Amino acid sequence: MRNVMNLNRKWAFRKAAGAVPAEVPKDWDFVNLPHSWNAIDGQDGNGDYYRGTAFYAKSIDKLDLPKGEKYFLEIRGANSSAKVYWNGKLMAEHHGGYSTWRVDVSAEIADTNLIVFELDNAPNKTVYPQTADFTFYGGLYRDVNLIAVPASHFDLEFFGGSGLTVTPVMDGDHANVDVQVWVKNKQESQKLKYTLKDAAGHVVAEAVSDDTKASFVLENAHKWHGRKDPYLYTASVQLLDGEAVLDCVTTRFGCRSFAVDPERGFILNGEEYPLRGVARHQDRWGVGNGLLPEHHEEDMDLICEVGANTIRLAHYQHDQYFYDLCDERGMVIWAEIPYITGHLTDGVENTVSQMKELVIQNYNHPSVVVWGLSNEINAGNGMDDQVVPNHVLLNDICHELDKTRLTTLAAVSACDTDHEYLRIPNCVSYNQYFGWYGGELSDYGTWFDKFHADHPDIPIGVSEYGCEALNWHNSRPEPGDYSEEYQAIYHEEVIKQLFPRKYLWATHVWNMFDFGADGRNEGGEDGQNHKGLVTFDRKYKKDSFYAYKAWLSDAPFVHIGGKRYVDRVEDVTKVTVYSNQPSVELFANGVSLGVKVAEDHFFRFEVPNVGTTHLTAVAGEWKDESVIHKVPEPNPDYILKEKGAVLNWWDITEVEGCCSLNTKVRTVIASAGMDETCNLLKPILGPTADPRAIGVLDSQSVLRMVNLLTGMLRIPVTKEQLMELNQKLNRIHLKV
Repeated sequence: MRNVMNLNRKWAFRKAAGAVPAEVPKDWDFVNLPHSWNAIDGQDGNGDYYRGTAFYAKSIDKLDLPKGEKYFLEIRGANSSAKVYWNGKLMAEHHGGYSTWRVDVSAEIADTNLIVFELDNAPNKTVYPQTADFTFYGGLYRDVNLIAVPASHFDLEFFGGSGLTVTPVMDGDHANVDVQVWVKNKQESQKLKYTLKDAAGHVVAEAVSDDTKASFVLENAHKWHGRKDPYLYTASVQLLDGEAVLDCVTTRFGCRSFAVDPERGFILNGEEYPLRGVARHQDRWGVGNGLLPEHHEEDMDLICEVGANTIRLAHYQHDQYFYDLCDERGMVIWAEIPYITGHLTDGVENTVSQMKELVIQNYNHPSVVVWGLSNEINAGNGMDDQVVPNHVLLNDICHELDKTRLTTLAAVSACDTDHEYLRIPNCVSYNQYFGWYGGELSDYGTWFDKFHADHPDIPIGVSEYGCEALNWHNSRPEPGDYSEEYQAIYHEEVIKQLFPRKYLWATHVWNMFDFGADGRNEGGEDGQNHKGLVTFDRKYKKDSFYAYKAWLSDAPFVHIGGKRYVDRVEDVTKVTVYSNQPSVELFANGVSLGVKVAEDHFFRFEVPNVGTTHLTAVAGEWKDESVIHKVPEPNPDYILKEKGAVLNWWDITEVEGCCSLNTKVRTVIASAGMDETCNLLKPILGPTADPRAIGVLDSQSVLRMVNLLTGMLRIPVTKEQLMELNQKLNRIHLKV
């Protein structure tokens, strides 16, 4: 029988060691897996985290190995390019840091065995991702196992798959279930035993055959129906030699049908099932990508609590343990590869291998309904002759490997809605940040309505939308202040615009959790993207979390917004209460401020602000409490303090009737023209000062746009440069 030996404990580790060691070095650091060498420097800003080679070494004795005739080293995640050596011999290379791969080491087993990994997350021109707004953590950050099997065994070498696929296709209430296995070194005397069991473990179908394919009909199949009923069957196949079981593979599967309709949105088992959920990055504060099972479980618990029924697993293959949780909890999943941002001329082969690994390794998960081809690839900027064929190739691969699922892509906001590459997948989504990077907050509904009207045959969704929030607070929140209050207002408004539009096949908030983006230097806490509904450490749920919970969750609750905003200067302050109950009553120091009814689940109260006020919100049996305190001046701890050369708006000289660094970019463009605006910005932004980049950020002030672009691109900027730019802007007369 198959035996699996976990190898996670006690690896010697060293960055930039220079050469493959001949024995386990005693002077290296010792770590347990999962491990990432960028768990700290990949989250502290400035884009200077270590990207290069690192080595892991471990010795195992033959006497400690499980019994077997063939041995395979299984690596479930090594970022991003890897070489593995066994007793000094280079056994294999793998390029792509987010998938499982295996190496046959049978012929090299000795009495004592030295395993060495040489990993490399340095920039290159062939392996995705290379340019993206997240940290590319290096490390052996998932399990490493040694698998022992008989000479005859289920295939372990085909793109990291299990050697077993289960394809359930619904026919009314019946499910036609095709099971296929791949066997290495199968002998004529050997047979295959196929068994299907229901969720209670009862056998519902069984067959013994010489054939590597078997078909079954499950009459009145119990359907996997998302979060309402995530019912799972189990399929197992045994390789038999007489009565002896040589090898066995097992997987769970779900019986369901689904479709995406350009008018009705997502349809599950014949019912309209609007997909409203979140995107997820896998990393954590102080851990990087080296997650433990309890981390994945906590993430899933929080996603379920907010009421989401779909997750976009961005921007790469996630841990198999998390896909299993998605199956169990009924999440509908968008799974994708890290073909992102910039097309690599020499990277086509890598997109193909990563796509094959994604599909083959995740084929049996009923939660997965769409394969994502790419994210924000720069279609329309002169690379179309490469971008379009690459997408066609990936789309064809997905449909060749998987006849049952759909394909999709996430288009950058500036992508021409008539671009031909939007016609390649079965459905598309757009990343839009109206009210944060460009445009107005009110633009969401009208923009998607226009796309839908112009392209009524293309199912359209929203793959990213959001804005950043930290522990900053403001009674008059506005775009760019990074306050929790503006993020709450932003999501309240976007929810009301997007959720009623049933033609949107899916909406995914960017992001469920704050995540590491070491190139970011903004918001007062460098090294992170703070668009999460929950903080990076998973300790605090921002108010926007409860806005979604009010719309999406059936679990009764009430939550008072602004709990971290205690000190307030105004005599009467506004307080929002979130609840999925029909009415809310708010008490201030025990005195009722009235009962509110709100169809949008956002209950607004005006609260007298005198001394210390204890607030209690009551909705049916549920209540929540908070405190506010009257102060004469704004609490400076609530105001974002920019660093380095960045100026605050009140430090900037303004001339009446003229532009300044505080003027919105679109107003400067309307007053001076796009060409002149680009020329003004070139001394600071260089080639980045082009109409495409500036147009995407046209709703921002000039100051914030410069801060965003210089921070993301790590362009040094001085206070003197900013003041000189402001003087030039002061000479431009406003025309709007």
